[in-house]
Amino acid sequence: MKKNLLLAILSGLLFSIGWPTYGFPVFLFFAFVPLLFIEENFLKNRQKKGFFFYIYLTFFIWNVAKTWWVYNSTEVGGIFAVVVNSLLMATTFWLFHFVRKRLPDSMALFFFPAMWIAFEKFHLNWAFSWPWLNIGNVFSDYPSWIQWYEYTGVFGGALWILVVNLTIYKGLSIYFNSDNVVRKALLQKVVIKTVLLITVPLGISLLMYHNYQEKGKEGSALLLQPNLNPFTEKFKYSNTQAAQGLLKLVNQKTDVIIAPETAISQYTEIDNFKMTTPYTIFKDFSTQHNTAVVTGVDFIHWYDKNAKGVPKTANKNSRGRYYNMYNSAVLIEGDNYQIYHKSKLVVGAEYTPFQEILVPLIGDWVTKTIHVSMGSNMTQKERSVFKLQNAPLKIAPIICYESIYGEYVTDYVKKEANLLAVITNDGWWGNTEGHRQHLSLARLRAVETRRDVVQSANTGISAHINQRGDVVTQLGYEKRGSVLANVKLNDSKTFYVKQGDYIARVAIFMAILLFLYSFARKKVRL
Repeated sequence: MKKNLLLAILSGLLFSIGWPTYGFPVFLFFAFVPLLFIEENFLKNRQKKGFFFYIYLTFFIWNVAKTWWVYNSTEVGGIFAVVVNSLLMATTFWLFHFVRKRLPDSMALFFFPAMWIAFEKFHLNWAFSWPWLNIGNVFSDYPSWIQWYEYTGVFGGALWILVVNLTIYKGLSIYFNSDNVVRKALLQKVVIKTVLLITVPLGISLLMYHNYQEKGKEGSALLLQPNLNPFTEKFKYSNTQAAQGLLKLVNQKTDVIIAPETAISQYTEIDNFKMTTPYTIFKDFSTQHNTAVVTGVDFIHWYDKNAKGVPKTANKNSRGRYYNMYNSAVLIEGDNYQIYHKSKLVVGAEYTPFQEILVPLIGDWVTKTIHVSMGSNMTQKERSVFKLQNAPLKIAPIICYESIYGEYVTDYVKKEANLLAVITNDGWWGNTEGHRQHLSLARLRAVETRRDVVQSANTGISAHINQRGDVVTQLGYEKRGSVLANVKLNDSKTFYVKQGDYIARVAIFMAILLFLYSFARKKVRL
């Protein structure tokens, strides 16, 4: 019991000290090994009680250590994210334990990486999506290690980690169960296999990194960072004051000016935006300086009380009137006006899963007691690309949380985007790892798509990332000002852009096949 407890704690610590932004990813190559030995101990001793506690403890340590900062923006959301995400991870590992009892060991160990990758793919797309800790993300501070993500995406990194962990575990398991005569030879084999499995993909990536030549025409983007505290400052200004304040930060000529998420934060009726003062301010500035402006805007659309065809997902205020909200990005370039609505929403803050069921049951209590929104923002089915008229830029407007979804971002590139622009407001988390991790994850999107990435943060880090995933220039946390990004506009499409998460799709197929097969045969162990 004490041994299993120590192994569980060790595993949680290995996950934590390997994770960005202060971690070193090599620890992830060993992080599952203690968990696998816990599972083996329970299997050998035919124990049934206590297994879930140990594996839950591992994932709870990891989730608390690396995502505790969510609590700064929402206490309930932070607790929910840690508790539920740990539960989902532990359940996935328990499922491996369940299936391993029913399959030959070689098949069961093949099931493990397939099952884990299938879980991570599921976590990207279901109602309570929170894929921040998907293990392929661990290399985000070390893009030179994973240049082949342009072929595999983050699931290539997940597969790499899982295969190395299984190789180490299996080798050590045989070693510990062998006599002293053969132990030395076995240990050498484990070390050699492990070294090769780590160094060969790493070496290939380093060669790709040092030989990669950035592609595309040249362009420029000026990234604005107004540095307004979202708790005390940001929402007290009128939209006109916000627009004027943003343009005061413009100090250089550029193809496009990019302002943060919800920079225009007082809700504006979406159908009337072109008649507002902020729109006129941006339009006049764009015309005068021959540039374009991309900014975040909070939109709203009110329905008449007797209007027909109100969508079921519409929100309802205390007076019985229906409305929709949008967290949007807009492009203004003279008379050229384009809009995109954020479509990967933050659960609780922007989106209520199963809204039709939950809102009538607990909406009033949740809203009044713990201040969590029980409404949902509107989304759009397809990605939009902002195409400039006076410059070769075709911009993917990526709003905050959307930047952690690899295959999702490829949809912009399939629509000819040659620059990825992340607009965000990371001040909700305070000066924690939250905003640093968010920028770090954007580096993976640069490698996967071979596109320059620019990020404009209200409070956070505004930065330019090149096609290799390097941070070229940045403006730090709690700094007010602007950053000029001289970007390359690559129009070619990587293998990953074309094929998406094919590794995950294969993993799902194999996991389902092996899971069903495990029921078609008798248990091979008690």
